[in-house]
Amino acid sequence: MEIAITPPIHRRFAVSLFSRLRTAKGQANPFPIYAELRSGGGVVAAPWGGHLVTRFDLCDQVLRSREWLEPDARWREEQGDGTRWTAPSSREMSRTLPALNPPDHTWMRRSAGMFDRASLEELRGTVDLITSRLLDSLAEQLQGGEADFNALVSEELPVAAIGHWLGLPTADFPRLRDLTHDQVFTQELLPSASQLAKSDVATAELRTYFMELVRHRRAHPGDDPVSRWITVWDGMESDREKADEAVYFLALFVLLAALETTSTLLSTMTLLLLEHPRQWDRLTVHPDLVPAAVEESLRYDPPTHVISRVSSRDCVLGGVEVLKDEMVHLMVGAANRDPAKHADPELFNLHRKPAHLAFSGGIHYCLGAPLARLEAQTLLHHLVRRFPRLTLVRRPSWAPRVAFRRLLNLDVTLS
Repeated sequence: MEIAITPPIHRRFAVSLFSRLRTAKGQANPFPIYAELRSGGGVVAAPWGGHLVTRFDLCDQVLRSREWLEPDARWREEQGDGTRWTAPSSREMSRTLPALNPPDHTWMRRSAGMFDRASLEELRGTVDLITSRLLDSLAEQLQGGEADFNALVSEELPVAAIGHWLGLPTADFPRLRDLTHDQVFTQELLPSASQLAKSDVATAELRTYFMELVRHRRAHPGDDPVSRWITVWDGMESDREKADEAVYFLALFVLLAALETTSTLLSTMTLLLLEHPRQWDRLTVHPDLVPAAVEESLRYDPPTHVISRVSSRDCVLGGVEVLKDEMVHLMVGAANRDPAKHADPELFNLHRKPAHLAFSGGIHYCLGAPLARLEAQTLLHHLVRRFPRLTLVRRPSWAPRVAFRRLLNLDVTLS
């Protein structure tokens, strides 16, 4: 049976939408723009080349299929000098776990061996204690009237949790958090030259930091993940420098994965619940709904709105021809609200059956998902118990991004 191939919607359609998406209004609420994009079809031509995919089933298909690859080091090199893909920070990211394809991805993922049930149980008490202390600080600030939840809690919990797990000095947390905010630009959909320059500087500093950490742990091993990774990689790689670099890339990946997106999840989850006071009130009475609230937040406004893949061969996706090595951008922020997947997708509903692409899928399903869920659920349990009268003071502002969401503030008070 022949597959009908339809021409992709003209790129000018997406150009106008993306110009709006990059405005402050578009950053604050991109979902009406996503709905317009989705109306153009499941696969739409991207303004800069490649395709945008908005249907849930198609995004899910791509994420689960091994026919679709990460834009790895080989692919990035082939894009040529002077492109965002050959910037120093992009080259560095191409060697971290999320940008690897099998068999390299298989070896690296196996060596990571993290966040199994035992590891999470070890972390549970730590996350609970950190959360309690951060909310003590929030309570003190709220005595004065209002407080920035984002700065006091959401930005602090992820770095404290992963920093404790990796055994990093507490004094280093603020700098690592700031570097992560700058580094993520190289993973954005359309980074500017100035953003890439920031990312290059931050990536170089992170390399220095973690290579020094690996060398120190090799000389002074302990009961921590970095020391364990050194042992694992010494058994896999006879060249010590290559082994140390592999451990560095693991540590870098863990930090970047654990900070930016989890921080956004914590703030967005809190924002959504405060914007839907009936759902918030229901949680205070029925805290057993906390896991459902976390999952619905991940569906409704996930920390990552775009995931990119490259076709391993000429193929047809959603009736549109995609050539080998051509990139597709999975608009998971749009796909999670696909009415073909969810009834009343614009409704924030804690009783909805969980189904979202916030943690990707297939072999690249997020390794840090269990920790992110642990932090979000722990925080929400504490919040509804300690601050049942928490109220939003004003609408927050958002960082100028498309792929990676980030709130700049979340001002709250007690009603």
